[in-house]
Parts: sequence; C-alpha cells; structure tokens
Amino acid sequence: MIDFSRLITMCLLALLLSACANQGANVAEQRTAVQKMKDDTLTKLFKQKPHTRAQIRSAAGFAVFSNASVNLFVASVGGGQGMVKNNQSGAITYMKMGELGVGFGLGVKDFRIVMVFDNKKTMDSFVDKGWVFGAQADAAAKASNKGSAIGAEAVVNGITIYQMTESGLALQALVKGAKFWRNEALN
Repeated sequence: MIDFSRLITMCLLALLLSACANQGANVAEQRTAVQKMKDDTLTKLFKQKPHTRAQIRSAAGFAVFSNASVNLFVASVGGGQGMVKNNQSGAITYMKMGELGVGFGLGVKDFRIVMVFDNKKTMDSFVDKGWVFGAQADAAAKASNKGSAIGAEAVVNGITIYQMTESGLALQALVKGAKFWRNEALN
C-alpha cells in the first residue's frame, strides 16, 4: 500500500531541492539550462504532435516553461522558469512563473508548458503583463518514460497552449491563476 504522506513529503523535498538547484549557478549557466529545457521540450512536443513544428515556425513567437506544482487537498502552488522567443527578431526574453490554485486533489507534478502566440500583439502583452487564468483537470502517474499522463491542449485569446507531464503523481480539478514575469537577472 502507498504511504501518501511519505510520498508527498518526499516530493515536496524534491521540489524544494530542484527549485534551489540553479540558485548558485551563474547567469550563463542558468540561461543554458533554460535553453536545454526548451530544446528537450520542443523535441518531445514535435515527436508527440508533429504538426506543432510548422505551427511554431509560422507563429509570431513561442514560450516554453518548466513548472513543478504541489496540490494538497484544496490548495495548489507551483513555480518555474522559461523563455519567450520572438520568431521575427529572434529576441529571447527569460521569464519566471508562479501559480496558485484552489480545488480538489492531491499530488505533485513536474510538467512543461509550450505556448504558441498567433500574433505579435498577443506575445508582447504576455511578456509585459503575463497573467493567465484557467481551470485545470488532469490525472498523472508518470516516472521517467513509464506511466501515463493526460495533458492539455487549449487555445486561449490567441495563444495555443500545450502541457506535457514529465513526472509526478496527481489527480486534481482546479481553478488557478498563473503569473509570468520577466526574469531580470537573466535578461
């Protein structure tokens, strides 16, 4: 039988350690880590949904974020980092994200978000304002390449959003808000 309190404690510790992992890294190392995460995430997305390669190429720009979240019964918190790339200029904006939600569920999840911007105005607004609100319902039981996760694909106000679970154990139905903001230390 699974000891959920022990599992949650271990996952919280893992999240805390991963959140602190880049704190001592210099700016170049942190940028390299974000770029590697972006490359790995896009490779997986293109493999799962081949049409997204052309979609991203023809878009005004795109964003890729790594996020870890914890849901304990009625509250969910999470955070991560990523980058936005303007396809026309090639400019990259490094960003952070945080999220807070309420709903029912239990679990810990490490996931990736890819956002494809239909136009420059939408992309610029995201970089400058960064708020995204939404509801989420999902189930995940995945470790490494084993297990499965039901992810999400949505189109909201000119942004197509893909979510892919890397690892975690979660069953949740939430209403949550996410805030994205510039990572001044990396820009």
